[in-house]
Amino acid sequence: MHTQQQLLDTLHIEATGVPIYVQLREQVLAAMGAGALKPGDQMPTMRQVAVALRIDLNTVRHAYDDLEKLGAVTLVRGRGSFVAEPPEPAHRSVQAETADRIARQTLAKARAAGVTLELLMERIAALAAERETSR
Repeated sequence: MHTQQQLLDTLHIEATGVPIYVQLREQVLAAMGAGALKPGDQMPTMRQVAVALRIDLNTVRHAYDDLEKLGAVTLVRGRGSFVAEPPEPAHRSVQAETADRIARQTLAKARAAGVTLELLMERIAALAAERETSR
């Protein structure tokens, strides 16, 4: 429950023109990437998120459905939503294809936000180093 409340406390919606479900999905993924949400952690219910953010339940459902399609969250009927266990490492070529797709998306997002390639690479390296030292 503690992790659920922590997540609820960090979620926020901004009037940026980005769809609310996308903002929500990205914030949850960021929390997973930062290690604030770990595999097996129970997520807040969709209703809790909708009430906390004062948004429509279907918007939250859309975000959770996206997270499930990405494999980041497992929805267990009658029990709730949980941070998914990471999959077994795929074959190297499949990993390379996936990494290329993610890198292209990240580069496009950075470009759209006015972030230089150099700064992006620096921040990724720093975040990876932080993650390794916290293990």
